[in-house]
Amino acid sequence: MKIAIVGTRGIPNHYSGFEQFAEYFSVYLAQKGHDVYVYNSHNHLYQEKTFKGVNLIHKYDPEYKMGTFGQFVYDYNCIMDSRKHNFDVILQLGYTSNSVWYFLLPKKPVIVTNMDGLEWKRSKYSKPVQRFLKFAEKLAANSSDFLVADSLGIQSFLKNKYNKESQYIPYGAHPFNNPDDAILKEYGVEKGNYNMIIARFEPENNIDMVLQGVVDGNDATTILVVGNHTTKYGEYLKTKYAAYSNIRFTGGIFNIGYLNNLRYYSKLYFHGHSVGGTNPSLLEAMASNAFIIAHNNDFNKAILKDNAYYFANPAEAAHLLTTLKKEDNLQKVENNYNAIVHDFNWDKINGEYLQFFEQCVTQKNRPVSG
Repeated sequence: MKIAIVGTRGIPNHYSGFEQFAEYFSVYLAQKGHDVYVYNSHNHLYQEKTFKGVNLIHKYDPEYKMGTFGQFVYDYNCIMDSRKHNFDVILQLGYTSNSVWYFLLPKKPVIVTNMDGLEWKRSKYSKPVQRFLKFAEKLAANSSDFLVADSLGIQSFLKNKYNKESQYIPYGAHPFNNPDDAILKEYGVEKGNYNMIIARFEPENNIDMVLQGVVDGNDATTILVVGNHTTKYGEYLKTKYAAYSNIRFTGGIFNIGYLNNLRYYSKLYFHGHSVGGTNPSLLEAMASNAFIIAHNNDFNKAILKDNAYYFANPAEAAHLLTTLKKEDNLQKVENNYNAIVHDFNWDKINGEYLQFFEQCVTQKNRPVSG
């Protein structure tokens, strides 16, 4: 099949989430003999025309000088270019800035859209933007040939809200089983003697709730706060917790090997995400044998089940910080790791996507009876 992937800044991955998936899945497709194209921003760090057998199409992306509106221009450029090719399948990753151009998509290919999380719930967006995102979500749900939900919660939402069926396919992770504690020296921490949280600095990821728990629990253990903190909200958190030397803001860490080792040797790993579907960083924590303390919501519970402890406020986070030990919960850690091996490994996930594509093409091209 000739397959295109749109909706990301491009590959190889220099960001997270959809870019990471686009890299893994496109390379998998190329290895299986398919003709694969990924759309890249014109100013992506990688400027070659191919990557591990995947064709790259660089299109002008003015986000760097226009802000969010530039994403709409970039998606328009990608969609217009897709009309020049004879694609069998176009996979749209997300809908926030490409769904408004649905009427420009070529008619021949099957349009499959991964609906991502409930973007309009994110508190960083103003009320008008949230209303637009609801509109964009509706456009994508109703204009795509087929939908993918990365969590059972999103699948249920699409059915209840739009009466649309979707294929549940979560993200994946690579099992991590070759730890090396040498990296810990770079971050000034020791095995089993630090906690961590990885997240974008947005209110709904509950970094503040966790850090307030650290303060309220009078817990002196070092906690690494990993993520780009050069944002308005990041500056707020750094100012609020400036007096606490055990709270260390590391900035973004994009080396997956570093992250895996930090997760592996951590005491408690906090996952504060409360909006969206299956979060890639949660699966990576499971794959890295981290002992996970997660925000109490249906999305996280659907993945972790009974193999984590949950918090919903600073007091609960403080209690867990001061009472739990990883060595007392190794069965939960092992259960999460085994879930990655058996249910959330990338080979299985990629295979499910490919099989779904084949079913979609067959179904769309099936003659209408009667």
